[in-house]
Amino acid sequence: MKQRRIKAAFIRGGTSKGVFFRAGDLPADPAERDAVLLSALGSPDPYGRQLDGLGGGISSVSKAVIVGRSARADADVDYTFAQVAVDRPVVDMAGTCGNLSSAVGPFAVEEGLVEAPRGEIVVRVYNTNTDKIFLARFLVDEGEAVIDGLQAIPGVSTLGAPVALEFLDPGGSMTPGLLPSGNAVDAIETTAGECFRVSIVDATNPIVFVDARDVGVSATETPEVLEGNAEFMAVMDRIRRAAAVVMGLCRTPEEAPLNVPKVAAVAAPADFVDIQGQRVAATDMDILARAISLERVHRALPLTLSMCLASATHIPGTIPNTVRDYVAGPDVGLGNPSGVIVAGAIAEAGPAGVRIERCRVIRTQRRLMEGAVLVPATTGRGTDKAPVAASGNVAEPAET
Repeated sequence: MKQRRIKAAFIRGGTSKGVFFRAGDLPADPAERDAVLLSALGSPDPYGRQLDGLGGGISSVSKAVIVGRSARADADVDYTFAQVAVDRPVVDMAGTCGNLSSAVGPFAVEEGLVEAPRGEIVVRVYNTNTDKIFLARFLVDEGEAVIDGLQAIPGVSTLGAPVALEFLDPGGSMTPGLLPSGNAVDAIETTAGECFRVSIVDATNPIVFVDARDVGVSATETPEVLEGNAEFMAVMDRIRRAAAVVMGLCRTPEEAPLNVPKVAAVAAPADFVDIQGQRVAATDMDILARAISLERVHRALPLTLSMCLASATHIPGTIPNTVRDYVAGPDVGLGNPSGVIVAGAIAEAGPAGVRIERCRVIRTQRRLMEGAVLVPATTGRGTDKAPVAASGNVAEPAET
């Protein structure tokens, strides 16, 4: 059986990796496109390894990105994110990936979708998943994004050139507003009859925050320890699903999307040992967090969750606001399993409450491989198991 060759690049963005496609190189039919993405990543794989594709068996490296020229006056390119499930035929386009957002601008430049003179450039990106605009600022040299630099980010072992991201007006990315329920704190009941106090916040992505003490942890634990705590993992999943209903993302807990909302346990700063065995001091951070994404404890923090958490610390009465150390400016140090991430949120008070004007963070990125992804010639053409319908908007194939 012959294989189809589809132009693609394999890129690290922040603490994630993904397969990047130009919109015009993928099938226009959504079902055929999703079948291609599943095959390219090696899903579904009941063994959880994605051995027959480019995925790595965990959510942070089972991702795809679609980029095309934008028809909008306020954007240069459109960006669609696809979270590909490891063990199920699911392509989820609900929500976005903040880490891979850092590679969208460089990819657009290097693919000729954006003209870039030598020096600093700002690429305006429209994210179709959330209907929001973000700006990517980075250096370009001879048509390629500069990768050499001294920027370090937790979870990545090498230094790189900074990519500064600013997410404009990030509130209400998938829900009616910054506080989808209208409350800083909600009491929600899970399917097991438990009641928990949570803060439901939607800035760049919808996130659920719970006080770590209420779910029996300290938020200093390693991902391995938390994943070994079956009760904690089950409780956090029930909280996530119950909150998804409150947010209006689904009608029942069982229908909660795969990728959103994400859920995090937060706590006041405390000393802990990171996943590399290095001691992190409480004085180095403003708040602690342990996040769950796609039923796994994240080895750092999802970038959109980082920006949402930074935003939540500036909203009076939320759980992150009450457990944090005092934060004088927009930047917030977020203690996580890989160290401390600094994310910023510029908030302004108004008659309707706090509004987040923009979120900001710095990442690094690097193109790792380029060429063609090979998928069986029949993929998506009536012979494969149909992928589960994904939610969210999708960038239309663009002229390139």
